[in-house]
Amino acid sequence: MALAVGTPAPDFTLLDADKNPVSLSSFAGKPVVVAFFPAAFTGVCQAELCTFQGAMQRLNSANASVLAISADIPFANGAFAAANNLTFPILSDFTLSTINAYDVAFENFAGIAGLTRSARATFIVDASGTISYVEVTANPGVEPNYDALFAALEAA
Repeated sequence: MALAVGTPAPDFTLLDADKNPVSLSSFAGKPVVVAFFPAAFTGVCQAELCTFQGAMQRLNSANASVLAISADIPFANGAFAAANNLTFPILSDFTLSTINAYDVAFENFAGIAGLTRSARATFIVDASGTISYVEVTANPGVEPNYDALFAALEAA
């Protein structure tokens, strides 16, 4: 079961598409949407991340950043970001360390025995580093509830 609201968000340092380390703690003092997605170049993941990109003005108004995380390697994430004009970091958790720390591992993804990816999960980490919102979709083929996410972000 994913980490709960009120839990301190585990810090992480993951590589972005250019292999630069990015840490959650470097965003301290502002809210961060941490969006775990199963795989680059899949339709629902593309729709989700493009929705976040399309909401950048709304996110900026809330002084919030987005960090998207998948188990894909940095090169795949970079190609995915470039193909979709994504301007926020797409981070690679190829060791599954952060996926496991947030307890959002999805085993046997796409019916492939032994393939572990992340569930589709969205967290808001508030300015103090505490999780203030959690949504893990029951099916990775379902997008998050954006209305609830943005309402929680704007209330933070």
